[in-house]
Amino acid sequence: MNLPDVGHVLYAIEVVGVVAFAFSGISAAARQQLDLVGVTAVAGLAAFGGGTLRDLLLDRRPLFWVEHVELVWLILALAVAAVLFMRARHIAPTQRAMQWPDAIGMGFFSAGGTQIALGMEMPALVAVIMGLFTATFGGVLRDIVCNQIPSVFSDHRLYAICAFAGGWVLVACHAAALPTALALIIAALFATVMRMLAIAFNWQLPRWRME
Repeated sequence: MNLPDVGHVLYAIEVVGVVAFAFSGISAAARQQLDLVGVTAVAGLAAFGGGTLRDLLLDRRPLFWVEHVELVWLILALAVAAVLFMRARHIAPTQRAMQWPDAIGMGFFSAGGTQIALGMEMPALVAVIMGLFTATFGGVLRDIVCNQIPSVFSDHRLYAICAFAGGWVLVACHAAALPTALALIIAALFATVMRMLAIAFNWQLPRWRME
């Protein structure tokens, strides 16, 4: 079986993550009844926040959205189209509707961020942490701007754990000498499906309780 070029797969994973997190940002902004500027800003923070933190920590230049400026145009187009569509159809996104694109973005960004760090010859643990940051920091910025406790901390269903596990699945695939393109796809799908199952079946972490 001829697998696609690793660079193309990694770029595709970044695009899927960007679009998915942009939709989660658009949904969050719409629930707060923000205007077009606010919707665009929240979508951009959600889509680019995690990858920007990763690139800064890894001293990677140019930043991924600067290198691929078409992603910025894509976010602008999505924000405008979403606002016009939701206003025309009088759609009010729910919290649950935001969780599905968020799960996709988290899963794909965890794999992509981990692979970028591994490609820079970072130790496995550091690479997985970079994947975790890539997968979660955009959502943190989105929620803070929308005046909410970040869901990565307040939603007790498995979230960061899914991103962390997805990173280690990628490391394990590399250790098993699987092709990098295939390893990326497996890890991205693993983290995404794990999060979706956590949402569907309410898999939770223990929480701090004050008696």
